[in-house]
Amino acid sequence: MLEDRTTAAPSATAWPAAYPQGYAVVDVETTGLARDDRIISAAVYRLDARGEVEDHWYTLVNPERDPGPVWIHGLTSEVLRDAPLFPDVAEEFAARLDGRVLVAHNAVFDWQMIAREYARARREAPVRQRLCTIALSKALDLPLPNHKLESLAAHFGVVQQRAHHALDDARVLAEAFRPSLLAAAAGGLRLPLHECLPLTEWSDRPSPRIGQQAGYGGYRPNSWRPARKRPACPYPNPGRYEEGKRLKQGMRVAFSGDTSIERDLLEDRAVEAGLHVATSLSRLTSLLVTNDPDSGTSKVVKARQFGTPVVDEAAFGQLLADVEPADAKA
Repeated sequence: MLEDRTTAAPSATAWPAAYPQGYAVVDVETTGLARDDRIISAAVYRLDARGEVEDHWYTLVNPERDPGPVWIHGLTSEVLRDAPLFPDVAEEFAARLDGRVLVAHNAVFDWQMIAREYARARREAPVRQRLCTIALSKALDLPLPNHKLESLAAHFGVVQQRAHHALDDARVLAEAFRPSLLAAAAGGLRLPLHECLPLTEWSDRPSPRIGQQAGYGGYRPNSWRPARKRPACPYPNPGRYEEGKRLKQGMRVAFSGDTSIERDLLEDRAVEAGLHVATSLSRLTSLLVTNDPDSGTSKVVKARQFGTPVVDEAAFGQLLADVEPADAKA
C-alpha cells in the first residue's frame, strides 16, 4: 500500500554515511502536559538504519496518581492500578533506546517526559539524539494539511486502528517514518537531529493519587491558570511575523490551547528571546502559536479576522532558536 507514495530506496553505496545506524520510534501516553505529569503507557518500535522494523515493545505504567484525560487515552485507574511503576520498567525501556536516535511526533514532548521519569528514578535515559517527524515532514515539504499524526499517516497510506494508544501510535509512526527516511536519503537531505541532554530537575508538587478519576479532583482540561506579571518588553513591536523569515525582538506573541511544553516555560523562553508575550490577541499581535488552528477559541477566531499569522508549537520552537535582534536605533 506504501509503494505508490514511497521513494525508491537508495543503493547501499548511495545511502548517506552520516545517517544513524538505528532508530527507536517512541510514543508515550501521559497524565497531562505539565512538568509533574507522568507516563502511563509507552511503546517502542526499534528500526534498523534503513527504517525496517526489528521488534516492538509496549508497557503500561502505574503513575501513582490520577490518570488524567481518560476520555483521550482510555486508561482508567483500575487498568493502571496493577501496572508496574516506572523504575520497574526503566531498564527494559533503556535497552530499547540504547544507541539509537529517538524518533517521535513532536519529539521534544516525548523526550522530556521520558527524561523526567528517568530523573525521578535517579537514572539517565540512554538517548543522545532525537528526531521529530514534524520537522522531517517540513524538511521534505510534504503536502500535509496540518502536522497531526493522522495527516502524516494518511499521506503514506498508513491506517490507524487505535488513536492515542501508545502501541498503535508508535506503529503508525514507524510505518510513516520509513518512507520519510527513504525520501530524505534519496534527496541527500540532512536529517533534523537534535541533541538530547538529560534532565536533572522536575516538578514534584503533590498530585492526586491513583484512584481519583478525571473530573473528580483530578486533571481538568483548560483549567484556569493565574496570570503572571512580566516586565514590559524593552523593544518596540516591529510588526507581524512573515512566513519564511525570522522572529524579531519586540514581536507580540500570543498562545492558544494546550502545549506539550508547560505554557509558563514556553512563555519564559519567548520573553528571554526578547519577545512580548500577549495575553490577548489584537490587530497588533505579530504571531499566534497554537497546536489546534481549527479550534474555535477566541484567539483563533480573532486571528482569522485580523489575518494574524499562525504557527504550531514545533515551528515556534525552531523560530525561537534564531530570533533577530531589535534595530540598533530602537
